[in-house]
Amino acid sequence: EFDEEALLALSESIRSRGLLQPIVVRPLAGGRYELIAGERRLRASRMAGLDRIPALVRVTAENERLELALMENVAREDLNPVEEARACATLVEDLGVTKEELGRRIGKSRVAVSNLIRLLGLPDGALALIETGELTEGHGRALLMCKDQHERLVLARAALASGWSVRETERRAKGDPPAASSPGSHGGGFVTIHPDLADALAAAEDALTAALGHDVRVRPSRGAYRVELELDSPAAGIELAERLFRRAAA
Repeated sequence: EFDEEALLALSESIRSRGLLQPIVVRPLAGGRYELIAGERRLRASRMAGLDRIPALVRVTAENERLELALMENVAREDLNPVEEARACATLVEDLGVTKEELGRRIGKSRVAVSNLIRLLGLPDGALALIETGELTEGHGRALLMCKDQHERLVLARAALASGWSVRETERRAKGDPPAASSPGSHGGGFVTIHPDLADALAAAEDALTAALGHDVRVRPSRGAYRVELELDSPAAGIELAERLFRRAAA
């Protein structure tokens, strides 16, 4: 499904400036063509009243056709995390595209691609809540910390019903005490974290995770805050360092 408002905006742009990026088609028997990539542009062009638009004609094998179509789909801005995860999984697991190559082509790190695909390990009920936007991708990653599928679904429903932050969902998935009684760093006692602060920390974690492409934790520590970055291999750390260096030098 396409966002109607975004589609209308694109059609207005096409009406005033023309279609800047051609659609991609492949020839079929009888002088017909099959659309490979550009369904959104095609729909918007029709809305703009165009009966002719530029197209690139490519003779492709079935696997290449599917890969092109999925690449086009996964690059869309209006996909929810579950749709994006399914497209990535098909490209990696069925068509043999490496996570590194896929990440380069859609602007994500290899680890970010891996984290997306991992979401598909959640039960269908939890995936449905992420797909509808009732829970976030961050909630999904937190639920994966629980190993039992039934418990994951129970936690997902509880997170929705109680309005848990990502941090609180993660805490429950790991079996830790709730936010109101988080272990402190002074004498083994407990400190109380205000709900607003817990939400702010969760928001910071989500923003850093999205920016870096790796799971990030922000934890209170001796009157300050400690940022913990989770890497699944030394190579991932090197890749991140190189990416940050390129950004700093830009």
